[in-house]
Amino acid sequence: MKKDTVSAPIESIIDDSIPDSRIKIANFLPDPSSQLDSMLMKCKPISDSSIPYRDLTNSCTKRESIARLIDKLDVTASIRYQRTTEDTYCNVYTFDYCYFSKVYVPTVWWTDEVLQKVLDGQEVEVIFGETVDHIYSSAIHDWFLKWGASFGWKRMYNVHDIQNKVNAEGGIGIICAKRKEKGLSGHIVPVVPETALNKAYRENDVVLYPLQSQAGKLNYNYFAEVKKDWWNDELYSSHVFYYHD
Repeated sequence: MKKDTVSAPIESIIDDSIPDSRIKIANFLPDPSSQLDSMLMKCKPISDSSIPYRDLTNSCTKRESIARLIDKLDVTASIRYQRTTEDTYCNVYTFDYCYFSKVYVPTVWWTDEVLQKVLDGQEVEVIFGETVDHIYSSAIHDWFLKWGASFGWKRMYNVHDIQNKVNAEGGIGIICAKRKEKGLSGHIVPVVPETALNKAYRENDVVLYPLQSQAGKLNYNYFAEVKKDWWNDELYSSHVFYYHD
């Protein structure tokens, strides 16, 4: 999205790989107004019993259910993810993808004032505009570095390894890039398991462009080579790769 929450300069964000048991998820309950065919309530989980969750039984069921999830969310056609004159919705799609995959990425996050209360063990109600606010892709980049480990995310360092992990284990891969210019859009994209018809781009058996799924200026259920190594674009100051089982 074009707007961004306030995030610290990248120099001050340290890769914190030690989980902090004090931190809590900031999330709403599913809302009947939050639907694939609506632009409403993007900050809340979709209320739709027909959307499949990732089946965690084994690596095969994980991969197969992810493919069904991508088909059902149908980012290319669903109204929820279509760009407007003001915004694009990479973070909303990534949130939905992760939510139904049973892993946590925030779409709202604790305000600075409330965050310390949460860490101090106080019970805090999730109230939009009071205790939580939107968090967008550049700030999610910093969130991964600070809080990712606390929610089971493991940092990775190249797209070849993350694609192989996603393929082998049916896990959740993420690429998130932070925009150089504050207030402009960063980007966040899931790395997804390869299918019979959809493949990563390789040279000499090395993945150069992983298989991804995104909302953005253009929406793709699956893509690889079409955007090449977009995370290395000069628009971005930094990027991170993360993986969750």
